[in-house]
Amino acid sequence: MPRYVDPEERVRDIVAASLQALSEGGLAELTLRKIAQRMGGSITLITHYFANREALLDAVLEYALVDVDVVLEEMGQIAEPRDRLRVALQWFLPDTEEALRDERARVALLTHQGAEPVIRRHLARIEPAMRAVLVRAVEELVSADELEGTVDMVRVWVSGIALSVVEHPEIWTRERQLAALERFLKVLSLVELPAG
Repeated sequence: MPRYVDPEERVRDIVAASLQALSEGGLAELTLRKIAQRMGGSITLITHYFANREALLDAVLEYALVDVDVVLEEMGQIAEPRDRLRVALQWFLPDTEEALRDERARVALLTHQGAEPVIRRHLARIEPAMRAVLVRAVEELVSADELEGTVDMVRVWVSGIALSVVEHPEIWTRERQLAALERFLKVLSLVELPAG
């Protein structure tokens, strides 16, 4: 009798293997056959859940948007605005193996957005979602007329640290990322902006 496989768990495993493939070798490694090989099975292991590469890529990109909903929900439970900001900024840090894998995969996909419409469509959705996290993080800390500029500045900081970690993970340890976060928060607190 065949062993029961939870379909949701299998899809998560396929997405994880796909993210790992992207992070290690870029879009060239994201084929149904290569992902099946990574998972130790035949191509039908993948095609049972994803009809083609575009469907698989769509699921991989959708994964990032689900994560945004989780952090927004978590932030909604935090009453203190500065604590919300810290949680949001820490969420952006690629400070675990999984987060670094995801960030490497994202960077790999960025380079192909012109050639792959599914990537371009998702990136068009992901950027506003990332900004929504930052708006929620700073909206009670700055005046309404400073909100967009503050979100821009914080977005540049999180993008910069994430790219730095992708480029040099041996330098940017988790401890160093957290220390940089604390310094950034300190710099932000030096400039008191009126509450909105």
